[in-house]
Amino acid sequence: MQRHLARSAIAAAILAAFNAQAADTLADHGTIVVTATRFADSALPVAAPVSVISAEDIRQSPALGMPEILKAQAGVDVRPFYGNMGIDSTVDIRGFGDTGGSNAVTLLDGQRLNSIGMEAVSWSAIPLESVQRIEILRGAGTVLYGDRATGGVINIITDKSGQPRASATATLGSNSYQGLDAQVAGGGEQGYFNLFAHYAETDGWRKNSQARQQAISGRGSLTLTAGEAFVDYSLYEDKSGMPGSLLSAAYRSDPRQARNPADTQQRDGYRVRPGLKLNLSANLTLEAELAADHEKYDANNVSFASTYRRERDTVSLTPRLRWNHGLNGWNSETVLGLDYYDGKVATTSASAFGVIPQTAKQTSTAYYVQNTTAFDRQWSMTLGARRQRVDQRVVQQAYNADYGFGPFPVPGLSDGAVRQRNAYDLALNYQAGVWRVYGKTGTVFRFANTDELFGYDPFTGNPVFAGDIKPQHGRVHEVGGDIELGSIKARASLFRLDLHDEIGYDGAAYANINFAPSRRQGLETELDWRLSERLKTRISYSITDARFREGAYADKEIPMVARDKLAAQLTWQAGNDASYSAVATHQGDRRYSGDYANTLGHLAGYTTLDVQGSWRFKPWTITAKLLNVFDRRYAPYGGYSTFRNDYYYFPADGRSLFVSARYDFK
Repeated sequence: MQRHLARSAIAAAILAAFNAQAADTLADHGTIVVTATRFADSALPVAAPVSVISAEDIRQSPALGMPEILKAQAGVDVRPFYGNMGIDSTVDIRGFGDTGGSNAVTLLDGQRLNSIGMEAVSWSAIPLESVQRIEILRGAGTVLYGDRATGGVINIITDKSGQPRASATATLGSNSYQGLDAQVAGGGEQGYFNLFAHYAETDGWRKNSQARQQAISGRGSLTLTAGEAFVDYSLYEDKSGMPGSLLSAAYRSDPRQARNPADTQQRDGYRVRPGLKLNLSANLTLEAELAADHEKYDANNVSFASTYRRERDTVSLTPRLRWNHGLNGWNSETVLGLDYYDGKVATTSASAFGVIPQTAKQTSTAYYVQNTTAFDRQWSMTLGARRQRVDQRVVQQAYNADYGFGPFPVPGLSDGAVRQRNAYDLALNYQAGVWRVYGKTGTVFRFANTDELFGYDPFTGNPVFAGDIKPQHGRVHEVGGDIELGSIKARASLFRLDLHDEIGYDGAAYANINFAPSRRQGLETELDWRLSERLKTRISYSITDARFREGAYADKEIPMVARDKLAAQLTWQAGNDASYSAVATHQGDRRYSGDYANTLGHLAGYTTLDVQGSWRFKPWTITAKLLNVFDRRYAPYGGYSTFRNDYYYFPADGRSLFVSARYDFK
């Protein structure tokens, strides 16, 4: 994708935020959001801990990219590696640490963005200007969303109103940041269209952390007699440096330096998804999508004299039915669906040790059903089940390795595995006036992704197939509730997740393995308080205890999981034309990555403050944001290198200023 493709803006004019208002959440008065049912207009309350970040919340919060929008949510940890543009950021829900990205599903309008491997979500493919809201379902989403939804689900829902509008936003900022965003939409009775474009580039806070993003996305829709036919599309490209981690002395002396001053990466791809929504009768609705997703990734690891190329293709089919059928005089609704995903990844690694070509294929087929029945105005019950089958095949071609002593033939390998798992959910919801309580129980599972199937022999360096990795599975229990008292809205949930055969990488074994049983339990709270007509605050606090229950690491904490996290946002609407906001986030200490034995101490926690001011001079809007106000030095991610006998860190960006100007066309 060439530079002229997008040139369309920084973070959708303040693409930031957190502030999930209670009035928009599932918790309040049984409001239904699409993530809880996979249908947008369900009429029945479902017992699930869902928070909603609205478009207004995004505009009012001082964050620069999509991952930063999520970081202030209770129970959500965001770990960026290279800067605040979100490239390579991992989102972890409910304390999975190193495997957080493999235990949370990210959706765009209900469509999976997770690949069959371990690569990060392409956040730049989602221009913030296109986002209508973000729904966060904490806890088990396995019945509706299957593999990897153990920790939760993030569903990014784009604007489909077709309301005529057009705007452009330009941004300048620290480290030579510059960006453009543009949007246009229109329509009528016959259908609608929208188009969003995004462009951003920066020299980066660290050396060799320069980055560039560009993307185009949108939707075209045609109104039918009984529904809608549409096509969603996106085209994107990322380029960035990879400065690498810093060892202790370098991190303390100058966190802006690069360990790898010439390493670079590039990722580009496209996504197209035609779909259909039909009201087959007064009580029966069909929705279905057919999607094709292609992505190519190239890394030039100059510091290791190696290159890496990955090309991925995925095709999916996701039809589902909603049937409002009633049950013994009660209001009852059933959702039935099929999820089919077929993916292929081809990779080539080249270095002085040889050229290693690998391919992996995965086909996943799942059937699910979920029923919600309201017995009266207070009581409702949700019951769901899912069966999923995954067929994985990997191929390693034979090659000649050179370890400095001449070529050694490495034999090829071809292997595979077929796995099946079932899951269920049972939940009760009680609503009485200004308060409600719920309880739920169910099961979860995760299959090893295709990258986890490849390992290597630590003595020869030769690739091996780790086909004996069993599916991760477990049971979750949760109780929660919310209450609204005048200007105060509060929510809380207690959860416990017991896992067996948890999948992760054990450095002591040099391989991905199934760990002994583990447990995650905790408390998540959110409080919204409108202090006055113009002043409001939101506070979220979560406690997470994640540790092994048995085995060699019994009672040891799971690495990279903070026990406590606190976030507070204050927003002041100074008048019709001015608003100000501030977000403070505290992340507690964590065990270093890979430290399952808990012998290496703790990666230090941190507290940051971001602020924003916005002023309207119609048709202009000027916004200024200052991130990491106190120039706090911290590392979202760190570990210990046994080869260097030293700790290593990925530093976060220091203080940064951004100013944007938006023009709304009439």
